Amino acid sequence: MAAWSCLLGALFAAPAGAASIDTMKSEIGFALRTRWGQTLDGRFPHYSGEIAVLPDGRHQVRLQLSARDVEITGNKTYTKLTRGRSFFDAEHFPTIEFISEPYPASLTLEGGSLIGSLRIRGVRRNETFTVEQAACPHPARDCDVVAHGSIDRNDYGVDRWRFALSDRVVFRLRVRTLPEE
Repeated sequence: MAAWSCLLGALFAAPAGAASIDTMKSEIGFALRTRWGQTLDGRFPHYSGEIAVLPDGRHQVRLQLSARDVEITGNKTYTKLTRGRSFFDAEHFPTIEFISEPYPASLTLEGGSLIGSLRIRGVRRNETFTVEQAACPHPARDCDVVAHGSIDRNDYGVDRWRFALSDRVVFRLRVRTLPEE
């Protein structure tokens, strides 16, 4: 019985620590291509998140992006369409969420695949993002953690505007954390 209690305690233990994402130094965005070859750059100016250190030493990223505030750079019309019912439907689904699977701390230094659960418009799917090799010995603190990955927007019910937009959405992340207190 004691062993079972220890196992349950380990499974549901609070993170050993967490570093909050520095929203002033980080950038989260995406790109869409039109059928005419134009690239639309989007960004999430409002988001929150953290990189948690789990009791076993692995890390986990948790991000929440505001679909209500998403912008298409330099285009108010496309911004309105992206927030609207035909795309992110921010009125009904105001938050986009990503929670990674636990990963070794070395991933942000060496680079590699980051698998996690992405929720858009209430649809949750596993996606894989690529983390680039770090440019410094202490990624997230002293230099950006850079990651990218593409999804098929149809998988999330974002299937309007097919005549004008490609199905691929490429996410780009440059992440820094706040200094530890």
